[in-house]
Amino acid sequence: MPARSYKQSGLILQRDSGAASKTQIKDLQRDLRQLGYLYRGIDGGFGPGTERAIKALQHDLLHNFGENPQKIKSAPVSVSDYNKGRVADVDGVCDQKLVQCICEMLDDPKFPKLPFDANPQAANQTVISKLDGLTSTEVPIPFLKAIFKQESNLKHFYVPRGVDEDNYIVVGMDTNAGEKYIYTSRGYGLGQFTLFHHPPKKSEVKQFMDNVEGNISKAIQELRHKFDHFVRGKPGGKRADDRFADGKTQKSPLTCKYKENEEGYLTDCKNCAQEAGTIDIVADVTPYYKDSSHTYKKTQYHPGSYTKVPIRENFPCDWPYAMRRYNGSGVNSYNYQARVLKYLARL
Repeated sequence: MPARSYKQSGLILQRDSGAASKTQIKDLQRDLRQLGYLYRGIDGGFGPGTERAIKALQHDLLHNFGENPQKIKSAPVSVSDYNKGRVADVDGVCDQKLVQCICEMLDDPKFPKLPFDANPQAANQTVISKLDGLTSTEVPIPFLKAIFKQESNLKHFYVPRGVDEDNYIVVGMDTNAGEKYIYTSRGYGLGQFTLFHHPPKKSEVKQFMDNVEGNISKAIQELRHKFDHFVRGKPGGKRADDRFADGKTQKSPLTCKYKENEEGYLTDCKNCAQEAGTIDIVADVTPYYKDSSHTYKKTQYHPGSYTKVPIRENFPCDWPYAMRRYNGSGVNSYNYQARVLKYLARL
């Protein structure tokens, strides 16, 4: 029988109330992690992260119909089906009506739960070993490893520290809506493969959450897709504007300075990064590229200013431009590009 010590008549869990014990709060946090609402932390403290998770769950109980942004039903269940009129507000307070919803979601085998590992430190070390032994003719593995460093700090599972008991899969939650408790997408595991629907399907849990090789494979496919579809482009269409501004307008994307049969092909990226020279990027001052009307800025995800960033245009390949699009477009993608290039030079 699962531990649900917070299922207690009359008990209300909320910030700074003191009504619940640390054990009850930990049990609630663990269940919110399983259901994909708590970003991280099973520490027994009902802080802003737990309150945000409760609000996100309440929002979904009111508005999540199992759809993605295209209004197509992609999720295996509709979270709103578990409401049954019990939740009417988004207030961050966990009363026993909300607890009933949580219990029904947890007990329903159709609602996939996020995986954990009993020994996450060993599991993460296995991930590093797999990466170190990985070869590919599709993408440069050093670039991929630098991306993973930015995405998940090279971790597939969180590792508990101190009073924190969190050993669930690493989850990144985007909050690109007006209210910061509304999760617009979630990235999972090492490569933060992104889903715009929630909950995930059982097949998705199996293919790239339980299966680290599948997660890496998804990342390889995604990075290659960005290279094939966004590096090459035409003005006014889908393209890497920074590549054009940097003067790299060759018809064919530059895969590598080495030929495919030469040593160093798609592997010598660290040396290329170190040989590119560096630039300091200053938020609100440095433009994305020459003559750009936009500058790097501090955002909710990035600081906006960076020192000793390898100079993008000096790379003898086009992977810096493809890598930026791994993160999308706009200001966050340029911040992302700078951070990954710094990691690449140090890996």
